[in-house]
Amino acid sequence: MTTRRRRLEAPLLVLVGITIGALATCSRSNGPGAQLATHDAMAAPAAAHHTVLETVPDVAERAVKSVVNIATTQTVHQTGAQMPGLDDPIFRQFFGPQQRMQPRDRKMHSLGSGVIIRADGVILTNNHVVAHADTIHVTLPDGRELPAKVVGTDPKSDLAVVKLQGKVGKLQALPLGSSSSLRLGEAVLAVGDPFGVGQTVTEGIVSAKGRSHMGITDYEDFIQTDAAINPGNSGGALVNLRGQLVGINTAILSRTGGSQGIGFAIPSDMAQPIMQALLDHGEVRRGWLGVAIQDLNPDLAAGLGLDLKQGVLISDVTAKSPAAKAGLRRGDVVEKLQGEPVQNTADLRNRIAAMGPDATADIVVHRDGHEVSVKVKLGKLSSAVAQNGAPATTDKGLLGGVTVAPLDDQVRQKLGLADNVDHGVVVTEVQPGSAAGSLGLQKGDVVLELNKQPIKTVGDFEKAAGRAGHSALLLVYRHGTTLYLAMRR
Repeated sequence: MTTRRRRLEAPLLVLVGITIGALATCSRSNGPGAQLATHDAMAAPAAAHHTVLETVPDVAERAVKSVVNIATTQTVHQTGAQMPGLDDPIFRQFFGPQQRMQPRDRKMHSLGSGVIIRADGVILTNNHVVAHADTIHVTLPDGRELPAKVVGTDPKSDLAVVKLQGKVGKLQALPLGSSSSLRLGEAVLAVGDPFGVGQTVTEGIVSAKGRSHMGITDYEDFIQTDAAINPGNSGGALVNLRGQLVGINTAILSRTGGSQGIGFAIPSDMAQPIMQALLDHGEVRRGWLGVAIQDLNPDLAAGLGLDLKQGVLISDVTAKSPAAKAGLRRGDVVEKLQGEPVQNTADLRNRIAAMGPDATADIVVHRDGHEVSVKVKLGKLSSAVAQNGAPATTDKGLLGGVTVAPLDDQVRQKLGLADNVDHGVVVTEVQPGSAAGSLGLQKGDVVLELNKQPIKTVGDFEKAAGRAGHSALLLVYRHGTTLYLAMRR
């Protein structure tokens, strides 16, 4: 959050889980007031327009039987770090040797919700509900409490799948509906089990669809609703009046940390293929095109001499990428993908990712006054990260849950960086409850060094993080000054 006075009253994006017992040094949590810079027996998507609407009580009474409470415990190691700079000889001259804090372990407890999507105990929830958890316990609608294990997580969409352990019995799964059939103003219910006291249901409408650029996740296409989504409702169900799951409740926009009528849910049409990929492979394999893109607006179109109102401008093409091999160029404007119009950068990015690696993308671009059709065999996003400097999330080790991005001119201007900050990567996300978050690493920090190695690219950061082992020393630039952060396992 910026420190400028005129922005103090800006609303906060809040992940609606609850964290209890967090360390005092945490820069953020997934509890109330937490700021974000942060879903066989499965039913097939139904044809919504051919299903009879039901009364709210009928839908609510069935839906609550498929929503659970998720409680997690994580051990957080507080390192023996001291304030940055206190080892400097000038400080020691005045204050003498500084005592380090004694390392100690603390337990952090989190609460959230989840949705039963398979009768044998498969549950869809948010990644931030179960991320870095040592133990997961699920309270079922009938009051039973069972342990659960993570099947797979996807931080880029904030989705996770967990599986109940032990004697589960036959549970009631919530049918999966198609979020694309939702209409503005359509009534929906938000169902969760926020405090483990039982399911709660709130009613509202679909306020908007296709919300992106919110800074909550890497891949965004949110349903906005005014149905109250309260702390602890993360991972709960957004249900239509056909009794179908159409979204996974994820975050709210709020000045207080409580619901103020602006909630966001991951649409079921995005969640379903991600959920299936996690069940099949334990990970999501996304397609990679290899271009930098930006939305085409009237001023940009006029400056480029384009008579276009809509499309996505390719501002750069990564060398040796699928796009480069297929002949895409800087200045091309993407108009269609697979025969369908491209609405904006989020639309193109989401659709390319969903196609997966090795898929063939049929792309129509506007080039030099003509339409040009290009076929691109997509690559795999994870293998492309080190090559093109795209944002990347470190999944394991001391820096697990940290996402960094290149330090380009736009980021430099947004952060107001001094001219002498000529290298580094910017932290765009720190997962709640991660060791880096407990240490104090923050969104907007610029990582200059990791273990005394200069960091110039995202690839540099990934390599250094992979070699970090049991300790990490970061030099970061924050609010006009540099400071060291020390981590030790």
